[in-house]
Amino acid sequence: MRAVVQRVTSARVLVDDRQVGGIRRGLLVLVGIARGDGGDDVSWLVDKVVGLRIFPDDDGRMDRSVREVGGGILLVSQFTLYGDCRRGRRPSFDGAAAPREARPVYDELVRRFRDREVSLETGVFQAHMRVDSVNDGPVTILLDTGKAF
Repeated sequence: MRAVVQRVTSARVLVDDRQVGGIRRGLLVLVGIARGDGGDDVSWLVDKVVGLRIFPDDDGRMDRSVREVGGGILLVSQFTLYGDCRRGRRPSFDGAAAPREARPVYDELVRRFRDREVSLETGVFQAHMRVDSVNDGPVTILLDTGKAF
């Protein structure tokens, strides 16, 4: 599982020009699910995202988590994070899980974030979405569970 985590002052996701999710201060999390990803990947990613200390404390140092600052998380599925561009000019998405495999993993990810009592909004799985965000910092963190175990 791969995630691009951006600290934002606001973010929203639209499907067919209708907003389906949005947050103010918090984290925009773009997540891609690989073939074979499962519960261990979900647990690791949720723990890491919820615990990331990338918000400023009173001294301006990155030392607070999204929960500590009362922020939200906007979770957006994005299989293109598994685009392999090493050969040719068209990305190969062979590493990405097929929708039938990815959907239950994504649903579990949503459940686990909600279990952590973090304000969570989502996009629409497998939909064409427009994501608008205002990056704060900018602060962008890359996470990959394939390198975590």
